[in-house]
Amino acid sequence: MMTMNSIRCSKTALALLCVIGLLAAAGTASALSVSAEGVPEESATGDEVSVTYTIDEPFTDVPDEWTLAGSTGLENVSWTVTVLRAGNQVSEETYGSQSFTQPLDIDNDGDEIRVELTGATPAVENYSYQPEERYTVATLTRVSGSNENEFRNDSAHHYDNESREARTAIEDAQAAIDAAGGNDNAEGLVDSAISSYENGNFENAIDLANQAESAAEKDQQTRTLLLGGGVVLLVLLLGGGGFYLYSQRDDDDYSRL
Repeated sequence: MMTMNSIRCSKTALALLCVIGLLAAAGTASALSVSAEGVPEESATGDEVSVTYTIDEPFTDVPDEWTLAGSTGLENVSWTVTVLRAGNQVSEETYGSQSFTQPLDIDNDGDEIRVELTGATPAVENYSYQPEERYTVATLTRVSGSNENEFRNDSAHHYDNESREARTAIEDAQAAIDAAGGNDNAEGLVDSAISSYENGNFENAIDLANQAESAAEKDQQTRTLLLGGGVVLLVLLLGGGGFYLYSQRDDDDYSRL
């Protein structure tokens, strides 16, 4: 018959094995080490974007054979995938479509992979004020058999001259409303401006935003004038009250005489 101590030891050993298994699984699933240069926060339609990704130790905690897959929303694309070992080039491949795949093998490839991407910012298909319009700069995925692990995903805001001007006008109007402490009429105009923006009617959006900004600024000026007038009135009242008290004191002193 198994003693209580034996049962406790068995449970402890089982718990330790579970912890070790979890740690091993976590190590296997760890993300690849990748850095990036040139990823924009935003770019205008048609502008060229150039990004460089560097994958260090591509076979650490991952299978000895896997496929690197890349995709982008940029147009007129060029990918250059360079494999290096100790800083020396092992191989270099170029691709001219929006997506590519490249098999990698620990026996033939190096300790660093450099992915250089260039392309043109795509046009905006659907305008959205909030959240702002975004496109995929690049995604990088490790494919091993049927398993896919996306280890990098970058996106950026894109715009054209008309949408940028309209967005700026709306932002300026909202800033004026905030400075004025709120204005229902102006906020309604901003809502209409945003609706026009999202329908691609930028001229109307700018006009409505300018109206909203003007209404908010006039409201703030009115409040400032009223506040200033109130201060003046308060000073006059305090001054008049002081003069009255002073006069009363003089009358009392004269009466005593």
